[in-house]
Amino acid sequence: MAALSVNIATDNMLLHILFLSGALATCPQESLLFITVPQMEALSGSCLQIPCNFSGEPEPPVNSNYVGLWTIDDSNHKPNIVVFSSKNTVNIYPMNITGNLSEKDCTTLFSSLNINYTNTYYFRIETSGTFRATAVCDPLQITVTDSPPSPRIEISGDLKEKESVTISCSASTPCPHSPPKLTWNLQQDPPNNIEENTDRTFTTKIQETITLSDANDGFTISCSATYPVNEGREVKTAEERKTLSVSYPPKDVMVVISPTDPVSVGSVVNLTCSCRGNPPVVNFVWFMISDGRLELIKADTQVYGFKVTNSDRGRVYYCGCRNDLDIQLSTGCQLIFEGEQVGVEFILKILAVIMLVSTLVIFEW
Repeated sequence: MAALSVNIATDNMLLHILFLSGALATCPQESLLFITVPQMEALSGSCLQIPCNFSGEPEPPVNSNYVGLWTIDDSNHKPNIVVFSSKNTVNIYPMNITGNLSEKDCTTLFSSLNINYTNTYYFRIETSGTFRATAVCDPLQITVTDSPPSPRIEISGDLKEKESVTISCSASTPCPHSPPKLTWNLQQDPPNNIEENTDRTFTTKIQETITLSDANDGFTISCSATYPVNEGREVKTAEERKTLSVSYPPKDVMVVISPTDPVSVGSVVNLTCSCRGNPPVVNFVWFMISDGRLELIKADTQVYGFKVTNSDRGRVYYCGCRNDLDIQLSTGCQLIFEGEQVGVEFILKILAVIMLVSTLVIFEW
């Protein structure tokens, strides 16, 4: 165990050294400034709010006269082209630092974006003294596209009949000052809520809780996110669809006779067990009531075929469907012979035994 512990410690130390050497290879040691900022995607014609905090090693001096700058690479791949400076009244790019630099908050609002602003940006801090540092180790990648991102549809809960689930649709909100409008094809359009994420970006979200039924199986949820652009004069829309697969036990179980009644002695008939369910029915079973007795006549087949005899007069046939959730039985089916009719008395007898038969079949199965 001691040797194992030494090996683990050695491996961890080597991994740490390798990580540091890799980091130093991509980050020059003279870097004195670091920022925390996510990689950003923006929509042309809209704005982009960039959450940003900075720190240093050693820490930059406490100073209320910080100047914040954003730069891009020059032809020599050095971050020397200043596209924004907080001390200038006019800048190359329509940016504005909205964070309090004295609190090391470099949050920036980038307005009136177009695809030409797709680039790698570097943040720089300067003071009225001699301090000047660029966060070359933490570049900000901004990607500007003409098409908005598709919203995301999420469902929390078990997709089963009679279960309550929460359905939500959310859309990226790079410009919280001009958020997207979410709509969907559920029963109602709930209010849009703007939520702040852990990385200080924002998401617009709608959600609704519904109780599922078999009618929801196969239903396609459609959610649209409409983004205002060009100061609200135009909009850009993206859509997402998701089809529900709701599990439910067999339903609408019935016996179908082919050829149809009436039948004659000596003819061949096929009884087909028809039902629906999700997942697909995995078992079928056939029963009959003859002379007041319940008999199992066939299992594991959807179609039961036989040659009609006089003994089939008065017999009641029914089938059962089973999937992974439950069993469901059909109502009774009696063959009608040529010259016969089914009376009301027989129908009442069939309804009277359904409950008893269902209990027996479920118990036996």
